[in-house]
Amino acid sequence: MSNNSLSRRSLLTGVATAAAGAGLAAAGSAAAAAGAKPSSPVQPGGRAGHYLTVADGTVIHYKDWGSGQPVVFSHGWPLQGDAWEDQMFFLASHGYRVIAHDRRGHGLSSQPWSGNDMDTYADDLAALMNHLDLKNAVLVGHSTGGGEVARYIGRHGNARVAKAVLVGAVPPQMVKSPTNPNGLPMDVFDGIRKGVLEDRAQFFMDLTIPFYGYNRAGAKPSQGVRDTFRNQGMQCGIKNAYDCIKQFSETDFTADLKKIDVPTLVVHGDDDQIVPIDASGRAAAKLLKRGSLLVYEGAPHGLPTTHKARLNADLLAFIKA
Repeated sequence: MSNNSLSRRSLLTGVATAAAGAGLAAAGSAAAAAGAKPSSPVQPGGRAGHYLTVADGTVIHYKDWGSGQPVVFSHGWPLQGDAWEDQMFFLASHGYRVIAHDRRGHGLSSQPWSGNDMDTYADDLAALMNHLDLKNAVLVGHSTGGGEVARYIGRHGNARVAKAVLVGAVPPQMVKSPTNPNGLPMDVFDGIRKGVLEDRAQFFMDLTIPFYGYNRAGAKPSQGVRDTFRNQGMQCGIKNAYDCIKQFSETDFTADLKKIDVPTLVVHGDDDQIVPIDASGRAAAKLLKRGSLLVYEGAPHGLPTTHKARLNADLLAFIKA
């Protein structure tokens, strides 16, 4: 392992005990929502917006703006669909229909005790895609959401998908294992679990520092961005947040990546302190049949916010190509 990789790992391990990283996805019980057939949208508690009830009774909240070719966004941990607002506003303003859901347990969606696993996340996305009858869609996933996109295609195929984009995404696998020697050690993720259980409000606030690269020379920390991250994290149910750590860290997406046969853009910052590029973005691009890698020099994990103008332009160009 290179000195750069070791320094990234050391930083992540240190941050994990006080404030570590993740944005992010491993295996489990698909039974809850497998083959889910959604009911009509509901509005629990009288809240305005779009809601979809899936097979196990979980209510999924989503936003649906604009018209044109659909672009569907999957967010990172512990955030919600609003994490994509910069990209959604931009693309909707350029003639696209943009859709972003809150993963089960996150944002305004239900907080079920069970079903917090990657297979069910993918099945919930499939239920939404089927309910809206989306065709020729572009799927965009950040961090854990990138794992969700890969697992969706792995389980449900490419029939509704024209292209895919993985941004700072967790595939092929985050945790170190015999088949993934460049991954991060399990104690990093154990530290994240500890932080969530002990004081997750402070943990999420501290996590914003490496997440957005605010610990780097020349960075301009935004308290508003930090507060927004913490507030979104606190809308995630604690059980759902805790269970998702195993999913973003241990899930092996290798087989899913190999099943993606649509053009796929991999965008990753080479200073990502949360999901290091060598074991994720660069490795994922090599497994894709029609993948291309776009490296943002010096960019952190939270590049949809810190590098939003560049990402917006790159997304538009990729979709139009």
